[in-house]
Amino acid sequence: MDTSYKGTNKMIAGIVFGVLTFWLFAQAMVNVVPAVQSDLGISMGTLNVAISLTSLFSGMFIVAAGGLADKVGRKKMTYIGLILSVVGSLLLVFAIGSVMLIMGRVVQGLSAACIMPATIALMKTYFEGADRQRALSYWSIGSWGGSGVCSLAGGAIATYLGWRWIFIFSIVFSLIAMWLIKDTPESRGQSTGAFKFDYAGLAIFIVTMLALNIFITQGADLGWTSLRTLGLAVVTIIGAIVFVKVEKGKAVVLIDFSLFKNKPYAGATYSNFLLNAVAGTLVVANTYVQVGRGFTSFQSGMLSIGYLVAVLAMIRVGEKILQKVGARSPMIWGSVITSVGVAAMGLTFLQGFAYTVSVFIGFALFGLGLGIYATPSTDTAVSNAPSNKVGEAAGIYKMASSLGGAFGVAISATVYSSIEAVASLEVAATAGIITNVIFGVLSIISIVLFVPRSAGKKTSPPSPFAKPVTK
Repeated sequence: MDTSYKGTNKMIAGIVFGVLTFWLFAQAMVNVVPAVQSDLGISMGTLNVAISLTSLFSGMFIVAAGGLADKVGRKKMTYIGLILSVVGSLLLVFAIGSVMLIMGRVVQGLSAACIMPATIALMKTYFEGADRQRALSYWSIGSWGGSGVCSLAGGAIATYLGWRWIFIFSIVFSLIAMWLIKDTPESRGQSTGAFKFDYAGLAIFIVTMLALNIFITQGADLGWTSLRTLGLAVVTIIGAIVFVKVEKGKAVVLIDFSLFKNKPYAGATYSNFLLNAVAGTLVVANTYVQVGRGFTSFQSGMLSIGYLVAVLAMIRVGEKILQKVGARSPMIWGSVITSVGVAAMGLTFLQGFAYTVSVFIGFALFGLGLGIYATPSTDTAVSNAPSNKVGEAAGIYKMASSLGGAFGVAISATVYSSIEAVASLEVAATAGIITNVIFGVLSIISIVLFVPRSAGKKTSPPSPFAKPVTK
């Protein structure tokens, strides 16, 4: 590793483009559900699977990809992620049915798992002090702001060029990112031995999560009492039990459950999972305003512009609140504001312009709440991790984000499509959005129960995990 190299604005720009290509294929997809369904002639259940698979595979593999990046090289892993982004996007560009669509979404999920941890590690390696804070701020803007930018851009591209063009732009962004970071030296973590990883745990985890995801998204199509659906439920339950038992009996594990003995870390991770599950609102709201209210993809994307502005404006505000009053209050208020914003989108009984205003305000509150919550939650998770397990703890925290988004989308879309089959679109949309309000309320409860008032304050006592844990 070149220790004399200092990060440049060109490197930052390349990494931001890499993060944005992830959001182009992750976030923009929720804006074009009706167009994709009509074009490919697939069921809503199959499309729900495709939408959730990217976050699901990202969450399942992000810890493994982060460990591999430290071993084989963070720049190399970023390049692998960008190449996978190109491959996944090409599969969607040329998709003629559900098979290529699902394959493309899986590859894109693997791409995200490679890009996200590796790019953060590059930022931390080649920037120091205030420059590192600035670089990581741009990464956060590309990530948090990218979700809003790509929602808006995806809607415009789908309306005026067609939904497949979203993924052509994603390919272009990937190629630009590769060119911009080509002069960045390779970076690896310090290693004293062979790379060790819990492959058995990962295999069990993948089978369990896939069974659960298919159970949620395909249960209605297969029949909730059919043998296949019941079989998936059995695989999920047995897989979860076996996974916990296997992980508790090994030295090298995928998920170190001892981390959750620390209540602030547990509260931050649980609430992070649940608040990311609220992402299901985006699928339900965007689908409803297009199918039920006649909006174009572009008009649907415009409704979320308040989210983009609010989340970018509030990230630094959340940081300042954290420094003054600690993490608990901004985490609670962020979750409350997000939940209120989601609830506003469920007022489908409103007619015409009144509902449009309600959705616009709802998106703005959504972004406002997430912006306030983001930094205090992340700081709580990282600062309460053992000093020798910060990377592992951060990986699990990030895994919670991806898996929360995957299951939130899957559950919300399933509720929406199941109720739509027997009731009106308005009732289906309201039910799907109430599901997300419940996620928000559960997030608030997890913070109240686990995160102490002293969390994040400068006068807070040292973490009980400050010293390495010995077994």
